[in-house]
Amino acid sequence: MSEKMDWKKDLKNLYFPSPNPVTVDVPPINYLMLDGHGDPNHSARYQAVVETLFSLAYTIKFAIKKAEGAEYSVFPAEGIWWVSDMREFSIEHKENWDWTMMIAQPGLVTTEWVESSRKEAIKKKGLLLFELVRFESYHEGCSAQLMHVGPYAAEAPNIARLHAYIETMGGRKDLKHHEIYLGDVRKTAPEKLKTVIRQPYRK
Repeated sequence: MSEKMDWKKDLKNLYFPSPNPVTVDVPPINYLMLDGHGDPNHSARYQAVVETLFSLAYTIKFAIKKAEGAEYSVFPAEGIWWVSDMREFSIEHKENWDWTMMIAQPGLVTTEWVESSRKEAIKKKGLLLFELVRFESYHEGCSAQLMHVGPYAAEAPNIARLHAYIETMGGRKDLKHHEIYLGDVRKTAPEKLKTVIRQPYRK
């Protein structure tokens, strides 16, 4: 009998927040990760990074299903974005951003599965970035988040709302800005895109 896991149901509190700011305690999560710098809208590397991460994520998924009969839905793309001084973080100056794109992995994915799937993906597809993918745990802990519906370029007011909420909670927003992309920009109208905007904070 196959085991089925679905992040849309099992992790609803993390991936489907309200349109209004809420606080959530984010546990340590294992991710496939790749790094970059600059405005993703004008970066060939950004597109290659996302393609590489999804390709490896699906290679892992199908290998586990074949070997163990376990089934799960591949998680959405996520990105953490930052500058050296987060007080100067601005959506208007994406050219200054450092970033890490990532895809969460369920608990049954181990380092061994990642490494064997990496070799398989390199052999089949030959993308150079496969060798640079990291498999690491990322722990945000106390965070504020909300659901943004609409174009990515229209996020600024909701980011401001989230930051204001954190200030009312007595928090410092000096940690990395986090976004989770629930829609496929190639298939979804901009006004219908759904993005989780998350900001970890410390009191």
